[in-house]
Amino acid sequence: SAGDRPAAGAALSEGAFPGARFHISPEQNLQYGWLAYMLGERTTKKLTDYSKIFTVEGNLSSGKGKLAQQIAEKLGMKYFPEADIHYLDRITGDGTLLPEKFNGFCNLERFYNDPKCPDGHSYRLQAWLFGNRVLQYADALEHLLATGQGVVMERSPYSDFVFLDAMFKQGYIHKRCLDHYNEMKEISISEFLPPHLVIYIDVPVPEVQKRIQEKGEPYEKKVSPLYLQNIEDAYKKTFLPEISETSEVLQYTTADTEDVEKVIEDIEYLKFDKGPWLEQDDVSYHHLRLYVQDKSGVLDPTSLPHFIPEITIGGNEYDKIYYEYRSLPGRNFRQGYNADVGDKWIWLK
Repeated sequence: SAGDRPAAGAALSEGAFPGARFHISPEQNLQYGWLAYMLGERTTKKLTDYSKIFTVEGNLSSGKGKLAQQIAEKLGMKYFPEADIHYLDRITGDGTLLPEKFNGFCNLERFYNDPKCPDGHSYRLQAWLFGNRVLQYADALEHLLATGQGVVMERSPYSDFVFLDAMFKQGYIHKRCLDHYNEMKEISISEFLPPHLVIYIDVPVPEVQKRIQEKGEPYEKKVSPLYLQNIEDAYKKTFLPEISETSEVLQYTTADTEDVEKVIEDIEYLKFDKGPWLEQDDVSYHHLRLYVQDKSGVLDPTSLPHFIPEITIGGNEYDKIYYEYRSLPGRNFRQGYNADVGDKWIWLK
């Protein structure tokens, strides 16, 4: 109805970012804009051989984090841990992790305990996680363009659909969710540039299950092996073939990743001779930087004005949560502009 609003996407883009713009920059200084460009600030002057975006992909418990950290350390790049449900909390306010009513009305434990929950929780979770991945990817692009330092990430909005695909095949979500997600994804990443390199760690499902049973959270141990297999299939049959058209792709077994020096050597041999990054110049970098630093604008496409029961709440309830969120420490204004959490020199920013 007209009084309803999508909760997962809208709460991320509107409730989390009150005001016209949201300010994040690596140095927390004056926001980049046309004046800086006119005064001679140019992205290409900062770029080096490793001013690139790398993403490390794989199934659950595949060792993505460890490998991503090692690559970042070896090559002088910045490591971005995987964006979780609380990514927004970690980068705003005082870093306190907030209850789920401010985080898409979803949580991982509930998903693993009841993936077919009739209230649409599984899709709320995936839509919310996608929004966080979009936000993190914008942060990664901004970091690269502002500093010249490359970034190594765990997963990205480009690969997030492997979970949605697995959910759909398992009957966890409806077809309408698939359609909504695909439209949201297409619009959300259309202004981005894809990763320069995708590294996929291929771990067989029985080994994934073994690792989850040994080290996973209690609720994770309930995961269906068919769900894990569907994730692997989506990676191998859809994501990797598609992303290879614009990005370099390296695939490894678990044993291969133990030899990090060999992985680094493989990266150094890559030519990086395809994809839209080759077509960029200072003007296009300037426009991309303006786009990705406006986080509310980046997230607008994740709140499509469609009625999807799984992610829609009433307008009155939404407003109540929105203003309750704004009353929390450090969240009334964009980051760096909240005196209640110690931000200073606000009038100079």
